[in-house]
Amino acid sequence: MVKIEAVLQPSKLDAVKDALLEAGIEGMTILEARGHGRQKGHTEFYRGREYTVDLLPKVKIEMVVRDELKDKAIEAINGAARTGRIGDGKIFISRVDEAIRIRNDERGESAL
Repeated sequence: MVKIEAVLQPSKLDAVKDALLEAGIEGMTILEARGHGRQKGHTEFYRGREYTVDLLPKVKIEMVVRDELKDKAIEAINGAARTGRIGDGKIFISRVDEAIRIRNDERGESAL
């Protein structure tokens, strides 16, 4: 099993969610986040005063999938979230040793 974490632009959330459902990935956790990468934020004017917005709104999607679905999930996220501009986001993949369903103590892939 692998855990896939994707940090992306909030405007791409619905497209990514739909692409993941189409790829057969049903379970996911979605978190609102703030941060920056290379773009380092931007400057805005509000009521005549200039201020720097250095933490931009982002969305983080987390999911644990079977090894066979890893490539499908990555392709779905890439295809739906990519604009080709800086700030599109990142995907992180890590191994998961164990999953346990709290309700009935199922373990392993059947707990997904």
